Amino acid sequence: MAITAEPPLGGIVAELGGKTRPLLLRNEEIERFEKHHGCGIFTVFDALFGDGDAPKIHQIRDLVALGLVGGGQPDRAADQIVASMPPSANFTLRQIAGDMILAAFTPENPEKKSDTDGSSGTPGGTATDGTSPVASDPSSPPA
Repeated sequence: MAITAEPPLGGIVAELGGKTRPLLLRNEEIERFEKHHGCGIFTVFDALFGDGDAPKIHQIRDLVALGLVGGGQPDRAADQIVASMPPSANFTLRQIAGDMILAAFTPENPEKKSDTDGSSGTPGGTATDGTSPVASDPSSPPA
């Protein structure tokens, strides 16, 4: 018997409100977030992981609540769990939101690209390091 919580496919588990809970962003929750906040999920992704202004804390808290809904919590319970967390939890909530977005957009078992997919070379060719072969100049000494 496993006692460690397993994350749902495409989701995470995190401790919220004193309990380990599954969080999952499905299309439904992402669309609810985008409609309510008037910004796309990729705008939030960019804000969390590089470019753009930092997301507002109510966006982070709403995203975590929607992740709880995707993980099986009723709307009201998810809102109460997040609302009960103090301001000192905001940084942790931001990390959880980022982890949820990454999990949602990272395939569980990425397909391996075959040796010939996307190549214009001959079938059965070998992969290179991306550099062009250097043509030897007969007048120069070997290196």
